[in-house]
Amino acid sequence: MTRRPTRRVAAVASAGALAATCLLAAPAQAANDNVAIRQMNKLITLEAVLDHLEALQEISDENGGDRASGHPGYAASVDYVVEQLEDAGYTPVVQEFEFEYFDERSELERVSPDPQTFVEGSEFIRNQFDTGVPMGEATGALFPADVRLDTPGLPANTSTSGCEMTDFDGMAAGSIALVQRGTCGFSVKVLNAQAAGAAGVIVMNEGQPGRDTGLVGMIGDATGLTIPAVFSQFSVGVNLANTPGATVRVEVDFTADTRTTYNVLAETRKGNPDNVVMAGAHLDSVHDGAGINDNGSGSAALLETAIQLNRQNLKNQVRFAWWGAEESGLLGSNFYVPDLTQEERDKIALYLNFDMVASPNYMFGIYDGDNSGGTAPDGFIPEGSAQIEDVFEKIYTRRNQPFNDSEFSGRSDYGAFIAADIPAGGLFTGAEGAKTEAQAALYGGLANVPYDPCYHGFCDNLTGEGQDDAIYDALSAEYDLVGNVNTEALDINADVIGSAVLTFAYDTSTVNGVKPRR
Repeated sequence: MTRRPTRRVAAVASAGALAATCLLAAPAQAANDNVAIRQMNKLITLEAVLDHLEALQEISDENGGDRASGHPGYAASVDYVVEQLEDAGYTPVVQEFEFEYFDERSELERVSPDPQTFVEGSEFIRNQFDTGVPMGEATGALFPADVRLDTPGLPANTSTSGCEMTDFDGMAAGSIALVQRGTCGFSVKVLNAQAAGAAGVIVMNEGQPGRDTGLVGMIGDATGLTIPAVFSQFSVGVNLANTPGATVRVEVDFTADTRTTYNVLAETRKGNPDNVVMAGAHLDSVHDGAGINDNGSGSAALLETAIQLNRQNLKNQVRFAWWGAEESGLLGSNFYVPDLTQEERDKIALYLNFDMVASPNYMFGIYDGDNSGGTAPDGFIPEGSAQIEDVFEKIYTRRNQPFNDSEFSGRSDYGAFIAADIPAGGLFTGAEGAKTEAQAALYGGLANVPYDPCYHGFCDNLTGEGQDDAIYDALSAEYDLVGNVNTEALDINADVIGSAVLTFAYDTSTVNGVKPRR
């Protein structure tokens, strides 16, 4: 556009003033942003976050005791989040997808003497034969069929247990046969046990290094098998074989089908839609409980952040996500990210993930975006992730709180984003791992005890039902706990989450080089 000379002179004259103003505007804007962040922390209250957790607990109580994807409790959790978002002025989108639903309910226990229940998935698994996977339950006297407990010092395939019908000579009908891996196929062993009159069969691992603690799925053709069959660690077999007069119960019970579940997505009204800050948490629980720390804590803190953030005058748009079927294999986020076009992915500046932020024996873990711990392979972590880690470190430091690196391994929903080369970061207060002596010195709590003693268990609830009284009494003497939630950790992390999301909603330039709009 042609300008008049007088206008041009005016423009030149004002340019110097504008430059001077800009020099002052940057620190002034930063100061304003810091004020907004402090105000945000006042708006995100522990009481409000606990209200969300109480709602999730009530949903679990009213829907069979869990909030797992594919179950009514998850659908009700989705409805709750959607309602809260709508009340806060969002227009949430519920993204539907199908997934392979699986619910394992198989059991292995010594009924007597000294009852003991073994852990499915770590100490034993059910058979996974291609044909012949009958469900059922059997209880009977244990019959060790020519098992060898001296195999750790011998070559593999030393044991021939269960390969010959004579191995079952003397076994009473209705017994639970204990056979051992080695020499012949699994189907041969279990079908021989059945033909000899066993009501159930346990195949124990053989015992040599590499064939001891591992669990083998026992695949193959077992056509004609009608009794429950499981595979156990070598140590479980030794335990049972060395128990005189043991009575054992074996149960194979599971559900496998295709079901529908959901992600919930919501975007702020304000902010640059071409430079989107994403923040997410998985909403589902495991099948065994309410999932209040894992991951009601992250979901609730993120929800309250979203409620308060929509009132802010943001530079970058923020997109919140509550993921479905994380506990089934990170399925919600792995459905969402690949479904995006490349143009849509390019608009995502970064992703923040909040999975378990109130563990009762907590530590403040920050995903190790700079890989200073060396736990991620080269090239695994996208550029910009280190700068996200820096922001979380600065926030904790301002609050005079310690922090630790948390392994950046793809274990939670950020995995789909880093696979798409989107910078990521987040928080984690610990799961089944044990708190170290050094961490106990930093944070208090109990060394050599899991960060979350109720991880993936029924006692991950707000009521305290099912907890180990000795552990939780000791933690309660030091911390303010509500059931399986450490409210001190939750209070701090809710503010940290709000601060981090708002920080990047104002400016992502350290991560992706995009300057905020003025």
